[in-house]
Amino acid sequence: MKLSIQNLTKTYKNGVKAIDNVSIEIGTGMFGLLGPNGAGKSSLMRTIATLQDPDSGKIFFEGNDILENKMELRKTLGYLPQSFGVYPKMSAEDLLFYFATLKGISSKQEQRRIVQEVLEITNLYDMKDKNVAGYSGGMKQRFGIAQLLLNNPRLIIVDEPTAGLDPAERHRFLNVLREVGTNSTVIFSTHIVEDVKELCNEMAILNGGRILKHTTPMEATKEMEGQIWTKTISREELDANKTMFDILSSNFNQDNTLNIRVLSETKPSEDFKAATPQLDDVYFKYLKEDEVNAKTIV
Repeated sequence: MKLSIQNLTKTYKNGVKAIDNVSIEIGTGMFGLLGPNGAGKSSLMRTIATLQDPDSGKIFFEGNDILENKMELRKTLGYLPQSFGVYPKMSAEDLLFYFATLKGISSKQEQRRIVQEVLEITNLYDMKDKNVAGYSGGMKQRFGIAQLLLNNPRLIIVDEPTAGLDPAERHRFLNVLREVGTNSTVIFSTHIVEDVKELCNEMAILNGGRILKHTTPMEATKEMEGQIWTKTISREELDANKTMFDILSSNFNQDNTLNIRVLSETKPSEDFKAATPQLDDVYFKYLKEDEVNAKTIV
């Protein structure tokens, strides 16, 4: 099971190039598409889901040209956008029966079986009689997973699904995704590094509509071993340190001092300590390099 994207490009009427010659291959399992807001993640997701056409390029899933045969993909596609509406006065169970009908499941017996199954997978069975409009944010996202599972999809796309969820809801939602992501190709779009670290066996960093890095979380951090250094400074020292060192990130301590994390192949100075690379370091490194390259081109 493989998704192949070849030289995909999309420029909107306002001149924004949302997808810039993207080529990538994605196999079975959880794939994290990591990038800041405005990086082009949603544009890429909508294009893969055949909700918009690219200006150029090809997309193949299981060998089929999905841009030429969109309905074939939609039969095997599960899609959860950033936000979705629900009918305000329908229970989760009734709404799932309705969606099952829309997805072509005509047998009432089959509908009952699959609706019960997806409610149990998403831990919503005990809340099946409650109106979805009254669900919490995390429950609505789990309902979104329930509806996309109705047609037993082989390709699943979830776009920024944990944004705005509290820690407990986020944890429950990620557990549901782990369960459904073992036998399908799941593309998980997010700007939250921790989500990719916890969930994905493969990842890509996207910015400016371009793939900056295609790797695995483990390989990405391994490549930076021996290159991350940290020290504690005062707030007033930050600007001076920025001019001397390649600072990837800085975090406040309780005493209002800062811990800075610096990228360097050798120890920057005697007051630095070696640090274990984190996925955040990889993310910030490639975004910073991309920003520098963009300024150089301009």
